[in-house]
Amino acid sequence: MKVHITGNAGSGKTTLALQLGQALNIPVASLDSVVWKKGWVPASKEERSLGEQHLMRNDCWIIEGVSKAVRESADYIVFIDVPRSICIFRCFKRNFLYLFKSRPELPENCPEILIVPQLLTIIWDFPTLARPIILETLDRKRGVVISNLKQIDDLVAKISIESALGCK
Repeated sequence: MKVHITGNAGSGKTTLALQLGQALNIPVASLDSVVWKKGWVPASKEERSLGEQHLMRNDCWIIEGVSKAVRESADYIVFIDVPRSICIFRCFKRNFLYLFKSRPELPENCPEILIVPQLLTIIWDFPTLARPIILETLDRKRGVVISNLKQIDDLVAKISIESALGCK
């Protein structure tokens, strides 16, 4: 069972990944850990590709973030498609907690305060740049779109039935 959870910054990818990982007893990884290096330095394309391959090496995983390679390798794709306003609110809420320190899924020395302008640009551009590509992938894969958090329980139930025998 390979599950990719994708969506805009602040959409709830990490939260959902952790919930699914716990419910299904599947390891969870964040693409932020391979996209960024210490101090918000972007990884090179080669470093990112190697990091993605490392995260996908097992038979069972949940990986959250935005990645074509992960989407194409996944058995399931969960696309959290919520409005920009929700993403901005959640990012500011998260930023308050991690304003001067790194979130657990990030390398060290990556406080949120250093990327607020870039984060707002990512959130604003996501619906036109990334969303159409993700939706196209969903047509070819076993995918689900979540537009509100009430749909999470149904998703966990659906995936847990199919994974009950597959991952240990």
